[in-house]
Order: sequence, then C-alpha cells, then structure tokens
Amino acid sequence: MTTLLKLSDVGSGYKDISILRGINLEVRDDDFIGVFGHNGMGKSTLLKTIIGHIKLKQGTIEFNGKTISNKSVAERSRLGIGYVPQGRQIFPNLTTIENLTVAQLGTKNPRSIDEVLDCLPRLKPICDRAGGVLSGGEQQILALGRSLISRPKLLLLDEPTEGIQPSIRDEIVEVLLELKKRESFAMILVEQNVEFLSALTDKIVVLQKGQIVKDLSGAEIDESLMAALAIS
Repeated sequence: MTTLLKLSDVGSGYKDISILRGINLEVRDDDFIGVFGHNGMGKSTLLKTIIGHIKLKQGTIEFNGKTISNKSVAERSRLGIGYVPQGRQIFPNLTTIENLTVAQLGTKNPRSIDEVLDCLPRLKPICDRAGGVLSGGEQQILALGRSLISRPKLLLLDEPTEGIQPSIRDEIVEVLLELKKRESFAMILVEQNVEFLSALTDKIVVLQKGQIVKDLSGAEIDESLMAALAIS
C-alpha cells in the first residue's frame, strides 16, 4: 500500500476567514477514511480544499507523490479525484442518462453507462426521468454514479446520507464495499450518521474548530464516544 494523498500543515478558508488550520493527513491507496464533527467545524471545507474549490492559505497537498496545491478542480479530477458534494448538484433538467453522459465528457477512460447502471441498479428504472424530479435518495445515487464514471482513485463524499431513507443508505454501503473488493481506490467520507460511517470506514478523524483532534479506528466510534466528545 502506498500513500495516495498527503496533506501537510494545510490551512484554508474563505477570503480573510481561516477555517482549517494545520491539517496533516495521509490517505493510502485503499483507505476508507471518515471525517466526523459538529456542523461548522470544517468538514466540507476539507473536501473542497482537496478538490480545489478552496485555495490553500498554507501548507501543501500531494496526490500520487506530486504536488497539486496549485492545480485546478478540472486538473485534479483528471488525475483521479472524484467529488460528490453535499446537496448532490446534479443537472435537474437533464435525465439520468444525460447526467451520466455529461460525466463521461473529458474523461480519459470512463466507465460505460451500462457498467454504472449495473453497479447502481436503482438507476435503471429512472433512466429517462429528469434529475430534478427524482427523490433525494435517487439524486444521491445518481450523483455517486456520475462520480464513479471517471474511475476515481480517490472518492470524496460529503454527507451522502443527508435526507435519504435507510434502505438507500444501506444500498450505498453495499455498492461501495463491493467496488472496494473489485478495485483499488480510496475514499474520504464526511458524515454525521455514525452507523453509516462505521460500516464503511477503516479509520475516522474528528474535526473541531478546523483542526484534527482525534484519530480513531472505525470500531472505536459509537454513541458513547460521541457523547464523551460532545459532538453528537
């Protein structure tokens, strides 16, 4: 196993406001890492910094041994970083198939749409429906499928269970664990649902006020720990 992503003393934020401070994190090429903490602690900012939506104020980001600190979102995506943002952000006026087709554009070696539909069978009956009329869970599955099109080496998932029913949460867990068996890729998952987080991740980092304050194995996260950390 090799280091895929390395954050060294990373700081970032919005204009003059600093959110992340001194973040050091290494992700190996098959790690599934969870990020946990209160709202407003910098979890989404961390993912946006990795993908390039937010510029660094300090530190460096390396991917596959090369510095990507100054690369654009598009360049990072082409290198193999996939991003599923909070709120899905699919194209509401395009059908499911059209959303997946757009995701193929500019991708060197995209998965076929049939392959994605096989991975995510819930999408098959809604291929011709517009993204905007799908349920929250269906939109989340579509957003995941759109990201999987590019065969990412690192998948960034931001609050994927927000507003979706338990059966779809379970389906996402099954899909990601099955993909992990078949392919080598890593994931960073921002999530408040402890059961979902523990089912998927090998270790969990806890963010408070933009800093990593705990580094735990998945088995160590439970309701009692949440209460002890006062981050439930």
